[in-house]
Amino acid sequence: MSALTTAAAADLFRNEPDEYLDVGAGEAAYRRVGSGPDVLFVHGWPVSGATWRALLPHLVDHVTCHVIDLPSSGSSRFNKDTPMSIQQHITSVQRVVDLLDLDELAIVGHDSGGMIARHAIVDDPRVKALGLINTEPVDPGWRFTSFVAARKLPGFAAGLGWVAGKPQLRSNKFVFGDAFVDRSLLEGEFAEFFFDPLHNNADIRTAAVEVLKTFDMRFVKELANIHARLTMPVKLVWGEEDPFFPVDRARAMVSEFPNASIEVLDGVGLFSHEEAPERVANALLPTLTGG
Repeated sequence: MSALTTAAAADLFRNEPDEYLDVGAGEAAYRRVGSGPDVLFVHGWPVSGATWRALLPHLVDHVTCHVIDLPSSGSSRFNKDTPMSIQQHITSVQRVVDLLDLDELAIVGHDSGGMIARHAIVDDPRVKALGLINTEPVDPGWRFTSFVAARKLPGFAAGLGWVAGKPQLRSNKFVFGDAFVDRSLLEGEFAEFFFDPLHNNADIRTAAVEVLKTFDMRFVKELANIHARLTMPVKLVWGEEDPFFPVDRARAMVSEFPNASIEVLDGVGLFSHEEAPERVANALLPTLTGG
């Protein structure tokens, strides 16, 4: 039995973090749990470190999990003057790695967190392994580009907050519904940790939109060069039903890395680590532990 129950894992993100890490533009909330080789977890947009809550119980007996909320999300600290951008998130991850002061570590990233992590740690000799879960390939496909393009629509921030508070609307396939195969998972804890803050907290909503507004496709296109330089073992874990980052693009991406493999999980989508956490953990652990 895991040393961490699923209920206790969720409570980690309801309580105060272990500490705050000054990343130069705000403070990243930081939590540490588990024992074994060190692994840093980087979440995507518009979620926070709480997205790992279902995965952690399957990992803590094998690895030490370092979980952050990037400024703009979760329990992180920021204000209206804090710079918010994809580039700043890249810098924040680099600073977190420095502040952890570890001789070596692995990194796991999901969604845009996987893209941010790849930019942040390329050529960093301390990073010994990389896990990528349903994240941007060099050619992500029309669903992703259409979603990102919506950020330029008038009133996008207000609309995002309004939709986040409407369960029937947010579960529409063209909003967030297709992120899960089991759409019931959009409610409960997912709504508590992610939709409710977007709906009720104007600071988090504004910060999340500011980050999204800075997204540029160059961050994706530059991955082609970055992949060739990521020489550590890389494990891609993919929900087969992900419409945002189609699995055929993920399979094609494997050959871009010097040392990579992929495990495709049937019956799950973009948030595969929330829908099938045990299967995702089993796929990742051999790479994260060097086993």
